[in-house]
Amino acid sequence: MYKKILALAIGLNLTATAQAETPTLEQMWQMIQNQQAEIAELKSQLKETEVITEATITAVEQIALAPAAASKTTFGGYGEVHYNSLEKDDASATKDEVDFHRYVMFTGHQFSDKIRFFSELELEHSIAGEGKAGEIELEQAYIEWDATDSLSAKAGLFLMPIGLLNETHEPNTFYGTERNNVEKNIIPATWWEAGAALNGELSPGLSYDIAAHSGLYIAEGKHKPRDGRQKVGKAKADNMAFTGRLKYTAIPGLEVAASLQYQADVRQGEGAAIDGTLFETHVAWQRDDFQLRALYAQWDFDNVINATMDGASEQTGLYIEPSYRLNEKLGLFARYSQWDNSAASATDSEITQIDLGLNYWLHPNVVFKLDYQNQDAPGEKGYDGINMGVGYSF
Repeated sequence: MYKKILALAIGLNLTATAQAETPTLEQMWQMIQNQQAEIAELKSQLKETEVITEATITAVEQIALAPAAASKTTFGGYGEVHYNSLEKDDASATKDEVDFHRYVMFTGHQFSDKIRFFSELELEHSIAGEGKAGEIELEQAYIEWDATDSLSAKAGLFLMPIGLLNETHEPNTFYGTERNNVEKNIIPATWWEAGAALNGELSPGLSYDIAAHSGLYIAEGKHKPRDGRQKVGKAKADNMAFTGRLKYTAIPGLEVAASLQYQADVRQGEGAAIDGTLFETHVAWQRDDFQLRALYAQWDFDNVINATMDGASEQTGLYIEPSYRLNEKLGLFARYSQWDNSAASATDSEITQIDLGLNYWLHPNVVFKLDYQNQDAPGEKGYDGINMGVGYSF
């Protein structure tokens, strides 16, 4: 190509000069050198033009692809602020405080139609650090894969498939400023572990969950399941745990489920082994504006744990919560709950509580809460008073 250009250039020059006079060999050589310099300059300009064009095309392609890539990554979150004004029955202590209890951010990404990522990062009590009230926690971070239309698998950090609140606890989804004490002290929500799990459908409306994961570590001198949550921070894993759940939702407005978890040693190899089995069952029924929730949970531990706390080998709790939506914004509820972290003891150790209150949804995802609690605990140590809160999710 370049030889043809060179020959053409020389021919044009020779033709133009032939009419005047025949150039000498030295003049012809100089003309050729000049033409080569011009061709080299043209080639350089052409290359720069090609580079600019390619860069422009690449930039346009990236701009065009950006919305598609961004649509595969999602963000969300929730938060809640609480005010508590409580006093013990014997007037020995009061609790008057305001707390930004939770600030949570969700991040998810869709890698393909079948593979996705989800995470949940939480700041509790507004400020974290040495000597501060709060802490930063990674509650969920897992990969989920749809193996078939009726079977999915996930691996990573995920919430236990137990109870009503543990997997769904955004403040606009439940009644009461505080989460109920049964799921908090017995299950204990919010509860997450690291491992792998399967979720499948046996028939329309009948599903199951099976998980193998890290377990509790109830250290010497402790006996409550809530004290054993390791939150997967360099968690002891001498003994793993296994969880299974069956859930029925074939009837619109009805959910019935039962969960079972087993761990061979909640002391994680330290001292005498203590096995633990948790059974939980619940029902949630929605009929027009009326809703009913009820839950029962029970831990059975090896009797060795009674050396730490008499009666801790059995820990139980239950609650029943009817509610009614007066309109799309206002709902009323009542809850009766009882729980006992040393139920096998011959002494009275059961705590009962009655809650009455309302939720006002300014928006379906923004809620204001007001409720009154009356708590009856051994030794007149129950807390009575009011709780108020505001919460949101998006």
